[in-house]
Amino acid sequence: MRQDDQDSSPRDRITLAGSDLLDYVKGLVAEGNIRRLIIRKPDGAQLLKVPLSAGIAVGGVLMLMAPILTALGAIAALVAKVQVEVVRRDDGQD
Repeated sequence: MRQDDQDSSPRDRITLAGSDLLDYVKGLVAEGNIRRLIIRKPDGAQLLKVPLSAGIAVGGVLMLMAPILTALGAIAALVAKVQVEVVRRDDGQD
C-alpha cells in the first residue's frame, strides 16, 4: 500500500462529465481546505495528481494553477467522464 493510500485525511470521490471538470475544480479551490486533487479515468487509472498549498490566498492559487487548469481543460476535452478524488485538510487533529 502506498503512503498516499494510508493517509487518513478526509476524502471525497465524485464522478462527473469531463465538461464539468474545470468548474468543479475551481469551486473546490475557492473552498480553500483542499490538500490534493487526483483526477482519474472511470476505471480508476490516475490521470493527474495536484498538490495544493494550504496557506495561499484563493486568487494566488488560481493564478498558480493556470497551467494545471489548462491540463484539466485538455483532459476534459478528451475524456467523457472522470473521477475527482478530493483530499481535504483535517484541521481537527491538531
